[in-house]
Amino acid sequence: MANPYFQFKKFTIRHDKCAMKVGTDAVLLGAWADITACKNILDIGTGTGIIALMLAQRCFANIDAIDIDTDAYSQAKENVAASPFAERINVIHASCSEYTGSCAREKYDLIVSNPPYFINSLKCPDNKRSVARHTDSLSLFELIDDSCSLLSLSGRIALVLPYEQLGEIEMIARKNHLSICRQTDVIPVPGAQPKRLLIELSMTSTDIKNRNTLIIEEARHQYTPEYIALTKDFYLKM
Repeated sequence: MANPYFQFKKFTIRHDKCAMKVGTDAVLLGAWADITACKNILDIGTGTGIIALMLAQRCFANIDAIDIDTDAYSQAKENVAASPFAERINVIHASCSEYTGSCAREKYDLIVSNPPYFINSLKCPDNKRSVARHTDSLSLFELIDDSCSLLSLSGRIALVLPYEQLGEIEMIARKNHLSICRQTDVIPVPGAQPKRLLIELSMTSTDIKNRNTLIIEEARHQYTPEYIALTKDFYLKM
């Protein structure tokens, strides 16, 4: 039986009710997203609440965390309530479109999401896992379109995506008059192709893109100094 929780340095994530368990993608985004001058943050598709909790550890912003799934909403509330950051995180049961249309009260300095990413692939028989992983429930275009209406003038959108979606997110950004201001190509081991994309979009026009690469492991369970530096405030054994 899988461990029902994952222990970080300053909080615990229970994930026994959630379709998507604690994984590297969420940790990467929670550690990488730029929290400079953030007062209000929105986490779309919060799942267990892991990204919201990581951001709360890194800054003093107020954070709204939404999820369409009832069990994920319940688990995120449980994890937030047991954390030292409960007073600054508000967990909301709503879809992205519902929240944008009628629930949102704030403009956000930062919107983060680890969105569904399997497109036109064989779906898992577990419906909750399918909703969490497939774009049927929230396409990338819808996510960006809704996020734009919730951004403050200087706000940013930070995402973790499969690297194959780089061309798609570039096209969507152009259609929404967004600039790519940061990009990190995530490579699992030396010599491999990028597997994940950490990307930050802004309504502020810029000709300068801060682009780099991040290699996670030098060998099996031997993490690179760069990955350790990024995640050491969270992982117990880093």
